[in-house]
Amino acid sequence: MRHDEPTGDEPPVWRPVLREDLAAIDAIGAQLHPLLTERPEIFAEKCRLFPEGCMALADAAGIAGYGICHPWMLNDIPPLDSFLVALPRDADCIFIHDVAVLPRARGRKAAHAYVEHVAKLARERGLGLLALTSVNGTGPLWESFGFTIAGEASLAEKLKSYGDGAIYLVRKLV
Repeated sequence: MRHDEPTGDEPPVWRPVLREDLAAIDAIGAQLHPLLTERPEIFAEKCRLFPEGCMALADAAGIAGYGICHPWMLNDIPPLDSFLVALPRDADCIFIHDVAVLPRARGRKAAHAYVEHVAKLARERGLGLLALTSVNGTGPLWESFGFTIAGEASLAEKLKSYGDGAIYLVRKLV
């Protein structure tokens, strides 16, 4: 066990993703998003391109969740299970690719803490927006974090690959 991981009933903690976390992240993604699975290499690339935005949620039992984000362009949804190759030089937002928290770690505001970490990263880079694609009916959760639906008609085709009911949301940072 790493020295910064909880040892008992302590709440889970966010820490940077390590290479050895990728198998657990892949398993959590497959468990929580079985219809939206991505190859482990996709997560590995995002962690390589923007390590400060890729976090593992650790508790006494191991990895209990993860958050993956990266700088991107507003109103442009990265295709699922596709490599980014590079981050855009003229990024105008941080795109939250995925936040997944196992049931054992829910109810402790872990997702909220990750979103605030992402907001801090955006502000440090002079970016005033966060964006994401909500799936599996999680829109109300994201709205509780200050995100609002962005109704770009041009996104409809890209949203289809994220499943029925997927919506694109944006949060303006102040």
